[in-house]
Amino acid sequence: MSNQSCQDQFILLGFSDRPRLEQILFVFVLIFYLVALMGNIIITLVSCLDPCLHTPMYFFLTNLSLLDICFTTSSIPQLLFNLGGPDKTISYTGCAIQLFVFLGLGTAECILLAAMAYDRFTAICKPLHYSVIMHPQLCWTLVSVAWGIGLINTLVMSPVVMQLPRCGRCRVKHFLCELPALIKIACVDTVAVESTVFILSVILVLVPLSLILTSYSYIALAVLRIKSAAGRRKAFNTCGSHLTVVSLFYGNIIYIYMQPGNNSSQDQGKFLTLFYSLVTPMLNPAIYTLRNKDVKGALKRLVSRKQSDSDFS
Repeated sequence: MSNQSCQDQFILLGFSDRPRLEQILFVFVLIFYLVALMGNIIITLVSCLDPCLHTPMYFFLTNLSLLDICFTTSSIPQLLFNLGGPDKTISYTGCAIQLFVFLGLGTAECILLAAMAYDRFTAICKPLHYSVIMHPQLCWTLVSVAWGIGLINTLVMSPVVMQLPRCGRCRVKHFLCELPALIKIACVDTVAVESTVFILSVILVLVPLSLILTSYSYIALAVLRIKSAAGRRKAFNTCGSHLTVVSLFYGNIIYIYMQPGNNSSQDQGKFLTLFYSLVTPMLNPAIYTLRNKDVKGALKRLVSRKQSDSDFS
């Protein structure tokens, strides 16, 4: 077979070697996907509609929720389609779009989480100057940088990977068109491409992560200097949600993308990718809502406002 045969479609093998698991996964993936969409849509609407949440922290949280909606939608509907029947194919164009969106949004989330850490650092370590430092222009700039770096990264890497010769190898051992999986089916030496991916991963993952850890080092020192137990508890609760999200997201990203030669096992790679592309976006709204009195209060106000409007109508 020639490489031309892969210009029409790819076959996403996914979990096809385990038919019984596919049936179970379909149910769970569908439920988790709907919950992820609903939770992130609620967070977005509440943050936009409630004036009390028009602050830098919730501006970043709204962007994270929008990003998670797009991120999970870039791969999960195709996974549900493949799990629901014998057809495991995806068009060449669909595969290119999926890679482009998935890679770009994943990169943007790395940068956005670093921006959120800086916001928390400013709020706790420089509370008197918070409103001056975190002005709307800076917030928009940080968000634009996150989305912009994601766009640049995917504009650079996606065409390179999609144009690799495959000599008829169209069977992707994954449930989505992901960077490592597409590189593995190339029929040429991919050391240069893998090295580039590794170097970019170090820059785009470790640099933001280092900024996050540095921010939280200063935050921890500031919190320890707070005399009241209530003040320390409030500060830890404020940062705890973000730290939990960072741990869930970065742990999987580092394991999958930052191994030279991509030595992780295929099964581990598939399940970890499923975790950070579906479970993490589903958990994010719950993490921020359950540990956040402001969001709970905003939800109650919106519900009571709707009930009042219905009573008058």
